[in-house]
Amino acid sequence: MTDSGPERRRLAELLDQNGVLTSPWLRAAVEAVPREMFLHPGVFLDEGGTWRPVTATGTNAAEWLKIAYSYDTLTTQLDGHLTADQAGEPVAGVPTSSSTTPATVISMIESLGLESGHRVLEIGTGTGYSSALMCHYLGADNVATVEVDPEVAERADAALETLGFSAWTANGDGLLGHPRRAPYDRVIAACAVRRIPHIWVRQTKPGGVILSTVGSWPYGTALAKVTVDDNGNAEGRIIGRSSFMQARSQAVVPVAGDLSARTAYADSERETKAPPTLLDDWMPAFLAQLAAPGTHLVRAARSDGTPLLYLFDPDRESFAEFIAHDGRWTVRQGGPVPLWDRIEEALVAWEAAGNPEIDSVHLRITQASHHYWIEGAPDLTWEHRLD
Repeated sequence: MTDSGPERRRLAELLDQNGVLTSPWLRAAVEAVPREMFLHPGVFLDEGGTWRPVTATGTNAAEWLKIAYSYDTLTTQLDGHLTADQAGEPVAGVPTSSSTTPATVISMIESLGLESGHRVLEIGTGTGYSSALMCHYLGADNVATVEVDPEVAERADAALETLGFSAWTANGDGLLGHPRRAPYDRVIAACAVRRIPHIWVRQTKPGGVILSTVGSWPYGTALAKVTVDDNGNAEGRIIGRSSFMQARSQAVVPVAGDLSARTAYADSERETKAPPTLLDDWMPAFLAQLAAPGTHLVRAARSDGTPLLYLFDPDRESFAEFIAHDGRWTVRQGGPVPLWDRIEEALVAWEAAGNPEIDSVHLRITQASHHYWIEGAPDLTWEHRLD
């Protein structure tokens, strides 16, 4: 077997130079844990519309290590079941499991502020690489990790055991946490959730930290870091942009069917005060999810290629349809919830406040609600009740 030590040291140096890797203990873990062990049976490389399968056994050893230690996210499963060893040629599909880019993995672990003796819960084991990095420092008995996909969980557990890390691996819905090993000093989620489940708060010690990506759009999601208090609440802020696959049980079901029929009867029609194209940008997309949670942004096209833009909230049976004309936009809205009114109000207030960045958003979690706000901007506050 080719020694990957030089590649591990090269990766650690690159992460250091890029300002991502700062903790000596974590550098030692990156240099010690072989990432390639967590990529079996192989990966899919993006070829622009299709995915090319690459396996360890079918690839030159040096080339395999080059892939394993690339700075990219490596897709390890498509469509909830397909692995690289099952595909002999490029295939189409939707990624459902991956080894996240090392920069993201390391940055999130650094943000946890881990200390010796901490007990950690990881939501979304994936390949198990991040679990191994934490096991290297904390000891395997202090790391619990939950993966919803049984085959993914089995492969991760096997890789961890091969390296001598007998972590508390479990197959289950991570949104329920892992009560058997609670309470935890730290909780880290390697998937996106619509909101941080309060059960994670209940399974975290007072003073403990929860780190999770929040949101449900493919982009416009954010990394939240909150600290649990003595009363079973948690408070913190958004610390940056973040992009992860959605938790399986919260996966968004695409809006399908005849969109013209779904928008045939509008209750109102007017010119917009802000262009809906703002939603192409990350922060406005995040604000839209705060202002109208559960809303989907849908892009389509007519048979002649004319682009179409919609907002749908299937649960609330509401929609907004946008029509461009002479550089302006008209919005047609229908259903009990005026989706664009709520989102537009937030976007106008955001621009009036000077376009604050995503890390200006604060978050407080209680058993009854999630409260988001931007200080100094009274019109930029949202409470999502859980009842």
